[in-house]
Amino acid sequence: MASEPDQPAIKKNWVQRSLTATFLILYFIGITYIGLTPIWLTSLVIQIKCFQEIITIAYNYKKLPEIPLFRTLNWYFLFVANYFFCGATFAQYLKVFAAKYLVVNLLFKYHKFLSFCLYMTGMIWFLSLLRRKVIRQQFSLLAWVHFLCIIIVLQSYMIIQNLFEGLVWVVIPVTLVFVNDIFAYIFGRFYGKTPLIKVSPKKTLEGFLGGGLGALTLGILISWAVCHIDHMVCPTKFIPVEDSIKMTTECTRSFIFQPISYSLGLFSVNYYPFLFHIIILTLFASLIAPFGGFCASGFKRAFNTKDFGDLIPGHGGMMDRFDCQYLMATFVNVYIISFVRNYSVERIFVRVLYLEEDNQVKFYNLLKNSLTSQGIL
Repeated sequence: MASEPDQPAIKKNWVQRSLTATFLILYFIGITYIGLTPIWLTSLVIQIKCFQEIITIAYNYKKLPEIPLFRTLNWYFLFVANYFFCGATFAQYLKVFAAKYLVVNLLFKYHKFLSFCLYMTGMIWFLSLLRRKVIRQQFSLLAWVHFLCIIIVLQSYMIIQNLFEGLVWVVIPVTLVFVNDIFAYIFGRFYGKTPLIKVSPKKTLEGFLGGGLGALTLGILISWAVCHIDHMVCPTKFIPVEDSIKMTTECTRSFIFQPISYSLGLFSVNYYPFLFHIIILTLFASLIAPFGGFCASGFKRAFNTKDFGDLIPGHGGMMDRFDCQYLMATFVNVYIISFVRNYSVERIFVRVLYLEEDNQVKFYNLLKNSLTSQGIL
C-alpha cells in the first residue's frame, strides 16, 4: 500500500518519457533527411549543453565566489578545444571552401599554430584572474575544464569524423543506443528482478539482455533498409559549381554497401557486408555503451545529484540522454579507422598537393615507375 501514492508520479514520468522520445525520434529523422549540416549543428549544441551541465555541477561543488570573466574563460577554452580538434578534419573535407575564401584557408593551414597561440592566451588570462584565497579552487576548475575538453570535445570531434564518412555511421549507432535504451527500459520495467550493478540500482539483468536483443533485431532491419539509400551511405562532399559550392552525396558505393544476392529457393535476398559490421556495433551498443550511463550514474551519486539537468522532460539533462552516445561514437570512429576506411583518390591527392614541388615530382616518378613495372602503364 505504501507504493500506491507513487503510481500517479510513475505514470506521469512514463508519459513524459514517451512524448519526449517521440519528439526526439521525429527530430532525428528530420535532420537526417536534410543531411550533414543540421546533424553537425545539433552535435555542437549537445556538446555545449553537456559541458554547461557538468561545469555547473563543478561550480556548485567548489562554491567559488563570483570572479569577473572567470566563467567566460571556461567557454573560451571550449572554443579553443573545438578549433584544435576539428581544424584538421574540416581542412580535409572542406578544402573547396579553403580554396575559395582566404580567411578559411589561413584558419585551416595554420590551425595548430593558431590553436597553440589561443591556448597560451587562455592560460595567461587564467593566471591574471587568480585570487589568493580561492587559488586552489581555481586550479581545480581549470583541471575540470581540461578534462571536459578531452572527454566531450574529443568525442564530438570523432562524431564529426564519422559524419563525413557517411550519414549511416552516425545515424545507425545513435539508433542502436536509442533502441537499446527503449527495450532495456521496457524489459526492466516489466520483467526486471535481478540487479545488475550497485552504482545504478534501477538497472536489471533482464533489462540489460532485453535491450541487447531488441537492438540487434531492429538494428539489422533498419540497417538493411538504410543500405538502399545513397543519401545515407555515400560520404558527403562539397564541390565547386560556378560561383557557388554544392553539397552532394553522390558516389560509387563502397563494397560494404553493395548487395550480394542469395537465392533461397522461391525467392532471393540481398545481403550487404555492412550488416556484419552492424552486428559488431550492436554488441558494443548493448554490452559496453551502457557502462557510459553507469559511469554517469556514479558521477551523479558522487555529487549527490539526481540528474545533470532538467532540459529534457522525463529524462533529465542533455548529458543524461547522451552519456552512452559519446562512448558509442568513440568506438565507431576507432572501428572505422581500424577495419573499414579506404582512403580515396581525392584524399591522397590532397595530401600530395601539400608536398613541396620537388617532392610532388618525386612522388609522380615513383608512382609512374611502379605502375610501369607492374605492366599497368
